[in-house]
Amino acid sequence: MAGAHGESTNPRADTPNRWLDVLAGLSIAGLLLPEAVAYSSIAALPPQTGVIALFAGLLCYGLLGTSRFAIVSATSSSAAVLAAATATLANGDPGLRMTLAIGLVLVTGGFFLLAGLLKLGSITSFIAKPVLRGFALGLAITIILKQVASAVDVHLDSGNLIRLMPQLLEQLPQWNRVGALVTVVSLLVLWLCARVRRLPGGLLVVALGIAAGQWLDLSAHGVKLIGVIDLRLDVPHLPVLPFADWLRLGELAFAMVMILYAESYGSISSFALKHGDRVSSNRDLLALGAANLLSGLFHGMPAGAGYSATSANEAAGAGSRMAGAVAAGVVLLIVLTALPYIALTPEPVLAAIVIHALARGLSLQPLGRYFIWRRDRLLVICAVAAVLVLGVLDGLLVAVVISVVLMLKQMSSADIQVLGQMAGGHDFVDLSRHPQAREIPGVLIVRPSEALFFANVERILGGALHLARHASPPIHTIILSLEESPDLDGTSIEALEAFFLRVRAEDTLLILARLKDQAKGVLALLPAQELEQVILSDLSVDGAVQQALKSFS
Repeated sequence: MAGAHGESTNPRADTPNRWLDVLAGLSIAGLLLPEAVAYSSIAALPPQTGVIALFAGLLCYGLLGTSRFAIVSATSSSAAVLAAATATLANGDPGLRMTLAIGLVLVTGGFFLLAGLLKLGSITSFIAKPVLRGFALGLAITIILKQVASAVDVHLDSGNLIRLMPQLLEQLPQWNRVGALVTVVSLLVLWLCARVRRLPGGLLVVALGIAAGQWLDLSAHGVKLIGVIDLRLDVPHLPVLPFADWLRLGELAFAMVMILYAESYGSISSFALKHGDRVSSNRDLLALGAANLLSGLFHGMPAGAGYSATSANEAAGAGSRMAGAVAAGVVLLIVLTALPYIALTPEPVLAAIVIHALARGLSLQPLGRYFIWRRDRLLVICAVAAVLVLGVLDGLLVAVVISVVLMLKQMSSADIQVLGQMAGGHDFVDLSRHPQAREIPGVLIVRPSEALFFANVERILGGALHLARHASPPIHTIILSLEESPDLDGTSIEALEAFFLRVRAEDTLLILARLKDQAKGVLALLPAQELEQVILSDLSVDGAVQQALKSFS
């Protein structure tokens, strides 16, 4: 995904079947509208906020995005994060909570736009896959428990599993049995509809729920309805908040961007890989930024490319972004003609839609592979435990921290490899892994296993200097292969500067091989006297060896 630009190169995308796009759009419209309303309940916001996010996402991604399958709308994960974040700051004030939610969505959109303008799409995600999948499992369990509580009309105070489950069970005598029955029947209908391709199960279960609610008078049995959906679009304006609140929203928006982009990138890239499509991560960042800004301006929820909606779009036979446009048109038609009826939807029906959508997140199969491979098991367990014990927001922040620490640990613990020549050929490999390789007399060839950056550069260069000083027999040339370092930060440049001086003091030639243009350009700016006995080269290791041997022949 990162670094690719332009539209799909897949032949199917060049000549899409417009009728399949129309059918796919009709199919997913029945899923998107009920989910949008349901996710607003997760965020503890009015139902129209999810619908606004849906329209903003479909419009902006349809115009700016590059994936032909991605459906950008409200997502369960962003709704849960939004609910946790605003609850912490609002302190029980519903008006302030709405204002803070709008501000958070706007700042999130601003961060996405900034990332797109700075072309940060190559930094695909700060959240490692094992951490993201563990977080998704913990989040799915938490949201489903809260939806069960909503369906049976009981109140839960705490946001973590340690308190949620006991509270839910303690209130078992107060459960609304009718609401529980409506939820079970709705789940059964959704399960049956999922077996029929292109059947809009979400829309069907909403229609049946509305009819049952009126015919059986479910309100008289304590079953709540979602209520009025107010879609009057006010003049866009920024929320009025103290500067301190904006700063806090900036911190929370960073976490929101991480989870939305990790989720969106996972959806977009997986289907692009499956169909051989090319997508542009930087354009997608701009599209997500525009969608969230537009949603925030009109008081909507955060928007991202959720996996459930995107996979449903692909499964329905979509061949281009026209399917999303058709879905937007169908949703708009439903909103214009049937909005008063949608307000009569029983809340247990929405709870069933959320539970059904998140059910796939409860599968342990994606996590099981890490235990089979014996890799990242602790990360998975920590991510699940963080959400279940600390709650959604703190669990997300811990997941991001775990991923960043993991990345820094891997890069900072990079070792230095000594290379040797394989069978007199042009290939140079790590001697520790290939003892049959031959060292070049008088030449020390070293290569860092990771890119040089501030946390590892001094240790790696110090190791290279130690190897050079204790080489037997003595060496006349050090070749430092830097193919893993496309660019250099300030600390790395300073460390290399000192390394050059120490190598020259040893009266040794230094050749930097496989230098990338950016790294070579910045090192060339160093004073000429510091580059004495230093050769900056984009030659291969073999070419650098030939140059070293020629210099001392």
